Amino acid sequence: MTRRFIILPAILALTTVVAGCKQEAQAPEPVRPVLSVVLEPAAAEGALAVGSVEPRYKTDLSFRVQGRLIARSVNVGDRVAEGQAIASIDTATFEQSVRSARAELQKGQAQLVNARATEQRQRTLITSDATTKATLDNAEQMRASAEAAVARAEANLTRAQEQLGYAQLQTDFDGIVTAVSAEVGQVVSPGQTVVTVARPDIREAVVDIGADFPVPLKVGLPFTVSLQLLPAVQVRGKIREIAPEADSVTRTRRVRISLSNPPPSFRLGSTITATLASDQTTMLRLPASAVLNKNGETFVWVVDLPASTVSLRKVALFQSERGIEVTGGLDAGARIVTAGIHSLKPGQHVRIDQDSKS
Repeated sequence: MTRRFIILPAILALTTVVAGCKQEAQAPEPVRPVLSVVLEPAAAEGALAVGSVEPRYKTDLSFRVQGRLIARSVNVGDRVAEGQAIASIDTATFEQSVRSARAELQKGQAQLVNARATEQRQRTLITSDATTKATLDNAEQMRASAEAAVARAEANLTRAQEQLGYAQLQTDFDGIVTAVSAEVGQVVSPGQTVVTVARPDIREAVVDIGADFPVPLKVGLPFTVSLQLLPAVQVRGKIREIAPEADSVTRTRRVRISLSNPPPSFRLGSTITATLASDQTTMLRLPASAVLNKNGETFVWVVDLPASTVSLRKVALFQSERGIEVTGGLDAGARIVTAGIHSLKPGQHVRIDQDSKS
């Protein structure tokens, strides 16, 4: 009887310890206080660039042969039509080459007539054994050589006539002369630019943009382009081309913006101002302490206010001189954890200790 009363308290004590361990194991994680920030759109300062109106297509016209420039009928600003002769070089040398090639052709043709007649006589004589087979073979060889000489002379004449035609410079399309690079009396080399002609029907804005531009540059980014002298004249445009490398001196990139139906006042060479479209002039910025880097990707902890929990979200960011800007993955109004991001777990309960705005 005494032994039973001794064991019973021990069993009760052990049960109490086990129950306490279970309650401790099942106890919920403590709510963690965090610092956070609410993302709100910020104005994109400096979202403006100055440039000029340029043609999308232009051609540097040059002669294919060397010569002295004796005429140039156009100047900067002149309109030209397709096939119009705009410059010419001295043709004396080329005309002499044509005459020489024509004379060589006539000589070759005469020799061919003689060779064919000789061959025919030898064929007639061979039937009566009045000549030898070797003599006939020699006549056939002379005839074939004369035919080859005629073919070579014809090719030389064609080349000389082509070079004579190259002495006149013609345009390939309707356009406007934007530059003149050679004057009358100057000796020009093959490929040396004489006149530059641009197509005025397809115009675009060209601007140089630096690394401090508030948004990342990408093809299709919308802009509003206006004339600097007439700001009320505006057209919409989108980035068509971005230079792959920055200029080594200015560290800016050449950006070409295609224009949507520009009015006639957008003349080639006009100074323009390109401004980000209204839907692109705001952005979301993040503090550096809110960004979590994992395996080359960027994440942030987003607070779910109704549930008071956090979740990890992948975001696209752009680092500029103005800070870290969000380009995808987050919307305005999202609350982001800004401190202790390395010790949080998905679904963890948190308590907001700071109610600030970005």
